[in-house]
Amino acid sequence: MGPLAGMKIVELAGIGPGPMAGMLLADMGAEVLRIERPGEADLGVKRERRFDLMLRNRKSIALDLKDPQAVAIVLDLVAKADALIEGFRPGVTERMGLGPDECLARNPRLVYGRVTGWGQTGPLAHAAGHDINYIALTGALNAIGGRHQPPAIPPAYLGDFAGGAMFLVTGVLAALIEAARSGQGQVIDAAIVDGAATLGTVFYGMTAAGQWQQERGTNVLDSGAHYYNVYQCRDGRWISVGPIEARFYRDLLERIGVDPVSLGDQLDASNWEAAREQLAEIFRTRTRDEWCRLLDNTDACFAPVLNFEEAPQHFHLKARRTFVEVDGIPQPAPAPRFSRTPGPPPVAPSAPDIGRYAEVLSGWLPPESIDRLLALAASGA
Repeated sequence: MGPLAGMKIVELAGIGPGPMAGMLLADMGAEVLRIERPGEADLGVKRERRFDLMLRNRKSIALDLKDPQAVAIVLDLVAKADALIEGFRPGVTERMGLGPDECLARNPRLVYGRVTGWGQTGPLAHAAGHDINYIALTGALNAIGGRHQPPAIPPAYLGDFAGGAMFLVTGVLAALIEAARSGQGQVIDAAIVDGAATLGTVFYGMTAAGQWQQERGTNVLDSGAHYYNVYQCRDGRWISVGPIEARFYRDLLERIGVDPVSLGDQLDASNWEAAREQLAEIFRTRTRDEWCRLLDNTDACFAPVLNFEEAPQHFHLKARRTFVEVDGIPQPAPAPRFSRTPGPPPVAPSAPDIGRYAEVLSGWLPPESIDRLLALAASGA
């Protein structure tokens, strides 16, 4: 099931964008095998495995990659794989004996996908970092937040997952298509700083054209404009409005009973602060649900601001089945959707189980190699 059905991918377990990339590939039908280190503590898991949703849809085995026998088994798996993904600092897999040279020697068609924060090269390549640092360096963090306020720190959507995992998956898929033509694999260097910078392409163009101010909260798309903003309601909850186009702007104002003339020219930034205060006063007169009843399913470019508990219950997302429940846990359904080759339904994360290794590896290794792995696992390696 899924457009990647039949593809075999080895995932060297890590944190952040690597597991997200593994999930996305598995959601599309690839058979992704996670190679984990023995012991959950080594993986940094702070919650019960079934809640670690990014580990869904794939099987895993535990190997101590400091052991040459374990490395030899991974190379046997690589020989059968279409791709490998890893998220260690530059040079780590090389020191393990699982770097691109060793893996491509075993399988010249292999797509070797690497994701890091700073990239495989450059002065910062070997430095530690996290999402906040990567988006800070690329201009993204500076652009988020209100006027006269410090930069607002978003969750890891923008760096780790959009700038890292999504670009790793894009690179792997492109290289798999090319390998099908050429018969040759290659290495994908997916750096979060590169991906996050690319996500901001339109804003770099606007900056060069003098259409984007570097001060936060002064542009149309960063809370500067009253018509692209969030407002608090009478019950303390929030709504969002974004009618940039004139006809949608008129629709919003008509529905909430505001004379456009009272707000001045929509596109004149000198009017925005006073207009925002006027709209804020109006939106405080009703609860969020009351505004939903008035503005839902209109051209006012409106949506309530929902939290992670509320979002799965929204009528539109329920109708589209944007969220599914697996093992009693609501979670985002696989995306995007495919008309002819839909992906498999999500399966809850599972821990490595030595009792199932023979089943897990039956399509990867010959019986004698599986026996060797079972003996290694039984020895505690």
